[in-house]
Amino acid sequence: MAMRVGGLASGMDTDQIISDLMKAERIPLDKLNQKKQYLEWQRDDYRDVNSLMLNFSNLIFDGVMKQSTYIQKTVNVSNPNDISVKNLASTSDFNGTIKVEKLATSATMFGRAVDGSFDTKKKLSDSLGLTGEQTIRVKTINKDGTMPDKYTEVTFDPTADTMESLLSKINSKTGVTMFFDEKTKQMSVMSKNSGNSGTEAEIQLEGEFFSQMGIDSTNIAATNAGRGSRGENAVFTYNGMQTERSSNTFVINGVEITLKNASNTNVTFSSAPDVDKIMESIVKFIDEYNKLIEKVNGEVNEKKFRDYQPLTAEQKKDMSEDEIKLWEEKARSGTLRNDSVLSSSLNKMRADLYTSVSGGTKDANQLSQIGITTSSNYLDRGKMIIDESKLKEAISKDPNAIYELFAKNGSTSAEQGIARRVRDTLKLTMESVEKKAGKTSAVNDTFSIGKLLKNMDSQITRFEERMKQVETRYWSQFTAMEKAVQRANSQSAYLMQQFS
Repeated sequence: MAMRVGGLASGMDTDQIISDLMKAERIPLDKLNQKKQYLEWQRDDYRDVNSLMLNFSNLIFDGVMKQSTYIQKTVNVSNPNDISVKNLASTSDFNGTIKVEKLATSATMFGRAVDGSFDTKKKLSDSLGLTGEQTIRVKTINKDGTMPDKYTEVTFDPTADTMESLLSKINSKTGVTMFFDEKTKQMSVMSKNSGNSGTEAEIQLEGEFFSQMGIDSTNIAATNAGRGSRGENAVFTYNGMQTERSSNTFVINGVEITLKNASNTNVTFSSAPDVDKIMESIVKFIDEYNKLIEKVNGEVNEKKFRDYQPLTAEQKKDMSEDEIKLWEEKARSGTLRNDSVLSSSLNKMRADLYTSVSGGTKDANQLSQIGITTSSNYLDRGKMIIDESKLKEAISKDPNAIYELFAKNGSTSAEQGIARRVRDTLKLTMESVEKKAGKTSAVNDTFSIGKLLKNMDSQITRFEERMKQVETRYWSQFTAMEKAVQRANSQSAYLMQQFS
């Protein structure tokens, strides 16, 4: 770097002069940086809108588009101590009568007492004298009351495993629950699933470990020896017909029934739409839609203050934090004003909601028929309002018709439910916005604003290199001037000395 001489001979403030000159030179660069900042704000605002749209799209999918939203029911049972009833998949209301005659039970068995002292924390090689790798095999009844074709095998090492660790493996990997009582020194076994398998034993065991613990090979053998019991099926009368199930909990026509007590008396049950829960999902959809269009309307109609440009680093030095904040609020305003993609999306979503559903239920093929209409206040810019009484009445009358209104599938937009249409519109809008602003993880080469930013970064880099050259030139010029003044001063001093 060339030596810089700063006003020693001329007496001028060279640093300040060059600084002022460079401020003038940097004006185009400052404008580039301001434009870059504005584009970054615009990119971020686009992404914020896309994030809101994605959240709304997910809410639609998980709410008003799911049939499970509309089959929620309140169930009345005449004696809840005997049975409980829960709707799982029935789309229509249901009722019936159940008389519980016998509850399902699980097969059990227990072994003979083990001789001597027994410490469950000792290695099995010490407590039972087992050696080498051991394998036990367990077969037990399935949930549906059938027996599996194969045994479940559990391998263990007697020199590493204790009674506690082995029982933990058995209980987690097989269909039985085993317990060793240190007081009686006996082991009990119970099938996790209830029910009677017929002629085949519900619990079948193989392995030296079981022999050492005095356990019979099957629960039938244990039962015959007075050390166990067979599993039993639940016996009940459903709408006048006696039947059985291997479990106390089972499903009939999409309705889950749990038997609790064998009182042998008739218990009636009936269902009705859970209007409040269904309505909660619809109200949530309308509320989030209103929030979304309020945000988007605010963005496309936000005023742009052209006199307020993004601040440069030099400008911020002379301002307080509050002044910077207030300035940048105006400078950032209107980044998405009159955006064609967002404006078009708003218009399309309104049409999606207002247009009736072709082929839908006559009394529920458009929102106005179920009490959802557009606000009459033009300042609301298309927000929806709900007549709760009318909506509750429509839900109570036919929740499946409401499901069709929101989620009906179809080959054309006119045949689709309104929520499905809105979701399609959101998808197209988000794709268009992503082409402009990209995702958070996107690189600049993949979207239009990013390409502009990348080009600006290149321009800024080149401009900054040129600024360094300009500053160096100014310093060279002023240094040369200082040297010339210094020589002139030296010559003047020499002449003055000769005349004196």
